[in-house]
Amino acid sequence: MAPRVLTPRRLVINAERRFQRARLVFGHGTDNARDEAVFLVFHALGLPFNVNEATLDRPVAAEAAASVEALVARRISEQRPAAYLTGRMWFCGHEFAVDERVLVPRSPIGELINERFTPWLDASRVQRVLDIATGSGCIAIATALALPEALVDATDISDAALTVARANAARLGVAARVRFHLTDIYPDAGEPYDLILANPPYVPQMTVWMWCDACWLRRGLISRRTACW
Repeated sequence: MAPRVLTPRRLVINAERRFQRARLVFGHGTDNARDEAVFLVFHALGLPFNVNEATLDRPVAAEAAASVEALVARRISEQRPAAYLTGRMWFCGHEFAVDERVLVPRSPIGELINERFTPWLDASRVQRVLDIATGSGCIAIATALALPEALVDATDISDAALTVARANAARLGVAARVRFHLTDIYPDAGEPYDLILANPPYVPQMTVWMWCDACWLRRGLISRRTACW
């Protein structure tokens, strides 16, 4: 019997089944095995998410299929979020670079940003914004893109996180309007803010200790000195 021809569609289906058998936990950008499989397979193959049906059924070269297999195998064996394996995640329709220095972008604040904060605010009157615990900068940057007349300050106590955030701001073209500050809560600013946003880490330390042996703590990805994550 001739071997099955590997196509993007078949690779997605195979990955989905393996993720289900492995009982992976989702929630960092996707919430189910199928979407996670699409995200990783398309990343490995360099395919856009709006790919046409014909492309999904075209044969995949052996080298490309091997890249997919490596990524899928790592997702299962390392139990790391797909965003950290690929180094990217979307928020408010924009692609952000992410790694273990920051949390994966995911916040209901994104829905407010997409609506330009209506009906809660008149977006045309927002001139100054503060984003507390900015992490990757996703909320601050997406807000700056949604409110092109606003100046955004973003704070974080992690210099490593701010390095990621500054790179994201530069890549998305808002570095001149988003200022990052290494400080806790508020920067040294004289004028009041029209809008203050915050989506800080909120997992208590005790919850982290209760995680299973495969949790990130045991893998050395967070410190025992961290009070919240």
